Amino acid sequence: MKAYLQLVKAQLLLFARNKNSFIWSLLLPVFMMIALGTLLGGDNEQFALEVSIIDRDNSVSSKELVQALKKAPGVTTVDQSEKNALASLKKNELQMVIVVPRGFGTAMASKTEKAVVTVYQDQGNLSTSKIGTAIVAGTIDEINKKIVNFQPRIDIKEKGISTHQLKYMDFLVPGILALLIMSNNLNGVAAQIASWRERSILRRMQGTPLSSGTFIAGQMTARILINVVQAFVVILIAHFIFGVNVYGSWGTLLFFVLLGTLTFMSIGFIVASLAKTPESASPIAGLISFPMMFIGGIFFPVRQLPDFLQIVVQAIPIGHLTTALRGVMNNGATFATLQVPLWILLTWFIVSFTVAALTFRWDVK
Repeated sequence: MKAYLQLVKAQLLLFARNKNSFIWSLLLPVFMMIALGTLLGGDNEQFALEVSIIDRDNSVSSKELVQALKKAPGVTTVDQSEKNALASLKKNELQMVIVVPRGFGTAMASKTEKAVVTVYQDQGNLSTSKIGTAIVAGTIDEINKKIVNFQPRIDIKEKGISTHQLKYMDFLVPGILALLIMSNNLNGVAAQIASWRERSILRRMQGTPLSSGTFIAGQMTARILINVVQAFVVILIAHFIFGVNVYGSWGTLLFFVLLGTLTFMSIGFIVASLAKTPESASPIAGLISFPMMFIGGIFFPVRQLPDFLQIVVQAIPIGHLTTALRGVMNNGATFATLQVPLWILLTWFIVSFTVAALTFRWDVK
C-alpha cells in the first residue's frame, strides 16, 4: 500500500511540474467544444423530423396511412418497436412517435365511427412540436379529402412526452468528455510508458519489490484524479457559456468518468507493451483512437452510421462511454437504465487490465 501511495504522489507531482501537458490536454477539448458549439450549436431548430410509426392494425387503410406519412416532406422514419420508440423519444433521439391503433381499418370502413391516430411528441420543444403536428395533420387532411369528399374521417390524438429541451451542445459535451478521457489515457499512457521504458526509468523500478499490477494501479489512480478535475472544468465551461446542465446524478456521472479512465488506461498500457519504441507507441495508439472518434457517437448519433458499422460500434468501449455520459447528463439516467454500457465497460476494463498486467514489460526487449 505504501508503494502504491508513493506512486500516486509521484505521478501527481509529475503532472504538476509538466503544466504544458495538463493545459494542452484540457485546452484541446475545450477549444473543440467552443468551436463546434459556435458553428453548429446555435438556437436554430432542426426541421427534419425523425419519426417512428407504429402500425398496430396492419390493415389496408393503416398501411396506406403509414406510406403517406413516410412520404411527408421533412420526415425521416426510424423502424423501432413501440417500447423502444417511446424510450428514444424521451431521450430526444426521436421527435415524434405516431401510433395507428387496432381497429383503425374497421373505423375507416364505418360510416359513423372516426379513426384515431395517436401522436406522441415532446411538448417541451414547442417549435418541433408544432411542425410535427402540422406535417401529420396535413398528411391526414389529404387522405380525408381523397376518401370521403372532404368529410374528416381521421382524428389526431396528441400525447405529450415531457423531456428536457436539448440543444446540440447538450449532445456534444458528453462526447467531448469521452474524447478527453480516451485521448488522455489511451494516447497519453502509451507514449509516457514507452518513453520511460526507453529511458530505463522502468528498469530502475524493476529493482524494487514493486509489482506490475501495483505500478499500473498507481498510475490509474493519479490519472483518475486529473481526469475528474478536467471533466469538472469542461462541464463548468459548457454550463456558463452554453447553458449545458447535468440532469442526472453527479455520483453516477463520476462513476462512469472513473470507469472510462480505467478502461482506456488499461488499453494504453497494452499499447505501450506492444510498442518497441516511443516513436511507434503514439501511431499505434492513434490508429486505435482516431477511428473511434468518428464511430463512437462523439460528434453525431451512432444510429446515423451505416449498418455494417453498427456491430463495431456495439463492441468498442467509446460508444458505450458516450452513451452513459450522455444518458446521465441529458436524461438523468441511472445505473438501472445503463446496464448495457455499464457491463460492457466493466468487461473491457477487467480484460484489458488483466492483459496489461500480464504483458507489462519493465525493460526494452
